[in-house]
Amino acid sequence: MVNASEMKENKFMTNEAIAKQAPSVFTDSPSGDVSKHYTHIPTTKVIDDMRTLGWDVINVQEVQARRGKGFQKHLVVFRNNDVVINGEDNDTVYPQILLTNSHDGKNAFQFQAGLYRLICSNGLVIATTQFEAVKMRHMGYTFEDLQENIREMVEKLPLTVESMNKMKSTQLEQKKALDFAKECLSTRFNKDEMKRVKIDLEELLVPTRPEDQGNDLWSIFNVVQEKIIEGDFNYIAAGKVRKARRIKNFRQDQKINSELFEVALNYVA
Repeated sequence: MVNASEMKENKFMTNEAIAKQAPSVFTDSPSGDVSKHYTHIPTTKVIDDMRTLGWDVINVQEVQARRGKGFQKHLVVFRNNDVVINGEDNDTVYPQILLTNSHDGKNAFQFQAGLYRLICSNGLVIATTQFEAVKMRHMGYTFEDLQENIREMVEKLPLTVESMNKMKSTQLEQKKALDFAKECLSTRFNKDEMKRVKIDLEELLVPTRPEDQGNDLWSIFNVVQEKIIEGDFNYIAAGKVRKARRIKNFRQDQKINSELFEVALNYVA
C-alpha cells in the first residue's frame, strides 16, 4: 500500500513501484484459457493514456490469487492535481478515478469515481446512484472513448460538491446520528450478523481527530466511514469482545464505501 504521507504529498507512483506492488498490472498477455475472440488490452496501456489526460497513479492493489496468478483482478487509483475540491476549514478533497481490470478475460475495464480527503488520508467511493460505474470492453478500446468517458465523469463532479455541501449543512441530533451509525454498520455486517453482535454505537461516533468534531452529517459520515473501513471499533460476539479488522480486500472496500455514501445521501436534509 502507498502510505498516507506519500498520498498527502500527492506523490505519483513510478512504473517500477506499480510493478512491485501489483505485478498483475504489467502482465503483457492474457491467461491461456481466454476465448479466441478476446482482445487483450494491457492495463499499462490505459495507465499511459490516463497520464496523457493528466491523471496519474497514486495507488494500486491486486487480489490475492492461488490460481491465475499474474492475471487476477487489480485496482489502479488515479488522481489529477489540477482537479481539487477546496472545502471549508481547509477540508481539501481530491477526486479520484478507480480502474479495475484483469487479464483473465473475465472483466471489462471498469471506472468508478472516488474522493480522497486530505485531512484524514481517507478514501471514499462515490455512490453509484450519483456516479454509475463506466465499463469499457477491451475489444474496440480507443483513446478517444477513454477521453470522452473521463470528461463525462469530471463534468459530474459538481454533483459531488453539492452533496458535500448538503451534508455539511445537515445537522444530526443524537438519536438520528445513532440511527445513521447503525445503518452504516449494515454495510459491513449482514442481517444475521447484526442480530448476533453487539456494538457500542456511541463509540462508533467518537471522532479520532479534532477536525471531525461536529454534529453535521459530513463530519459524522467521515468518522463512521473511517472506523468501519479501518476496523477501529470493538464488538461483542459469542460473549467475547473482539476488535474489528481493517478491510483489506479492495473489492469489499469499494462495495462498502459506495454503500456508505448512499446511506449518507439518504440522511441529507
